Amino acid sequence: MSLDAAFLTALLLSTLRQTAPLLLTALGGMFSERSGVVNIALEGILLFGALTAAVVVERLEAALGPGPHPWLPWVGVLAAMGVGGLVAFVHALVSIKYRADQIISATAINLLALGAPSLVLTYFYGNATSSKEVANRLPLWGPEGFQLSPLVYVAFLLVPLTWWVPFKTPFGLRLRAVGEHPEAADTLGVNVHRMRYVGVVLSGILTGLAGAYLSIGFLNQFVRGMSAGMGFIALAALIFGKWHPVGILFSTLLFGFASALAIQLQGSEILPAVLVQAFPYVVTVLVLAGFIGKSRPPAAVGKPYEK
Repeated sequence: MSLDAAFLTALLLSTLRQTAPLLLTALGGMFSERSGVVNIALEGILLFGALTAAVVVERLEAALGPGPHPWLPWVGVLAAMGVGGLVAFVHALVSIKYRADQIISATAINLLALGAPSLVLTYFYGNATSSKEVANRLPLWGPEGFQLSPLVYVAFLLVPLTWWVPFKTPFGLRLRAVGEHPEAADTLGVNVHRMRYVGVVLSGILTGLAGAYLSIGFLNQFVRGMSAGMGFIALAALIFGKWHPVGILFSTLLFGFASALAIQLQGSEILPAVLVQAFPYVVTVLVLAGFIGKSRPPAAVGKPYEK
């Protein structure tokens, strides 16, 4: 394989790996915001999911002893999805039942995600920065030289599913209705609060899945702050993609490519190291600056509904 071909292959694989957690998180955010609830807690939920997956798998390894346990990482994945859904439910409860400010509620979760992992890591491992490495991480699937985590495939396969559910099913019609015109949906017998709970919890489950990918799919341990702003970039992708799965796919591919290119350029002398590291975030700012005014969110997003 020539040097150029090797570089392009590495760039493609890296783009897919970087896109997967953004895509899962942004698709999750779509369900929440389509139901009318702003969820900027995606960054925090991502960290809680990553922490849960790594700690659950490592603790089970310690209990079971040495040896291959191919089912263990999937337990970690399910645990991360459960914790992601639980954290999102807390946000939904505060925002929907108690009609608290949705931005403040989500910000509190993000702040909690900065401190809580340190307490968990200190309790289990005696340090506040990382977990032990897990031996049973998610396997790699695919042909030789083109192997990816199964969660990468799951992320891309979810795009048609998350298009079909909101736009082609009665459930999706009700979900979008409570995010656009909750009063009209209520008069037609739709339980607005229940649909919003479902939308927010779904966002937590998918974001928890993204977190599991980071800690036991992409890496093999949890490192504090490992999301590195991915939850906020996913929100930018959600806005750029106009709250639609296909648009979200292309926007997350753009951000994933920017991150992959930054990784491939590290160590080169083409650009200063600081600019290379900042490149994905610069792309995020430019996209938001250019398109945030052109995207129309669901009409009732961020507005508590009182019957």
